[in-house]
Amino acid sequence: MGIKNDLAEPICTQHLVMEFLAVSQQAAMACYPFVGRRDKMEADGAGTKAMRQRMNQIDMNGVIVIGEGEMDEAPMLYIDEKLGTGKGPHVDIAVDPVEGTNLMATGRENSLVVMAVADRGSLLHAPDMYMEKIAVGPKAKGVINIESSLTENMRAVAAALGKDVSELTVMIQDRPRHESYIQQVLQEGASVKLFSDVDITGAIATAFDDINVDILVGIGGAPEGVITAAALKCLGGDFQARLVPQNEAEVERCKKMGIENPEKALKLDEIVRTDDCFFVATGITDGMLLKGAHMTKKHFLKTHSLVITGGNMKSTQFVTGEFPIDSNF
Repeated sequence: MGIKNDLAEPICTQHLVMEFLAVSQQAAMACYPFVGRRDKMEADGAGTKAMRQRMNQIDMNGVIVIGEGEMDEAPMLYIDEKLGTGKGPHVDIAVDPVEGTNLMATGRENSLVVMAVADRGSLLHAPDMYMEKIAVGPKAKGVINIESSLTENMRAVAAALGKDVSELTVMIQDRPRHESYIQQVLQEGASVKLFSDVDITGAIATAFDDINVDILVGIGGAPEGVITAAALKCLGGDFQARLVPQNEAEVERCKKMGIENPEKALKLDEIVRTDDCFFVATGITDGMLLKGAHMTKKHFLKTHSLVITGGNMKSTQFVTGEFPIDSNF
């Protein structure tokens, strides 16, 4: 299952997790000055640069499997870019320095920094294309099937949760392509919760009892799907997906990346092939799960992060940080 780490030690260690928490915090801080400034390219560049600089200080053999694009499209954090000092564990890294660039640029909610880290060779090498997704929390693990209709999935999830179907809340991105999903939810008498961007937040929310989201379904970005899958695997939830190529060029791109059957239904264990993984996110703007970065009266930047670890370190923590404005960590 890929390159084994030195001495077969797990990559999900307290030290490595804290190093990536620092990466996420620094990227969010770098984006803070651009919130609401309508310059998403500058913000994305600042977050990417900060993230790359900090990751290169970590003792690891890191490879970007999901990043800012191909090498000829992105100057840094491109797919297959090697990061770290070259010492330590061999890891796959999936990153989005600014998830929700439009949200951040216009000062709206739910923009965040997200990363997933796993044992080398464990994460699906997903191209930047559309992916059909369905996500649920731990209580509904094992009952979803992406090859079934949403109606059938809703009934299965409701039974697992001990609810009537009409009591479910289904989170769906507000896009014309999702009208059939919306109609299926309404026909069952359930509630729709629409959102504009960032499906990672909604998918993870299904695993938190105090947030009223039972299912996330829709077609969104494949890279975000892999990051989501890592988080839900650590949380004990469930996630299934299927790539949705738009043309023959995208089919060929999948095959070039080792995906022979691009439209195959993928279960969670096929997307994240290890329990030895972790997820880190830091809010840029306030959102469903996290508060955004903001300045305190003491001229410090305060950050709010979510750290979810799997394997032998299985835990979920919300972490608050406070740093001088000129902090370089």
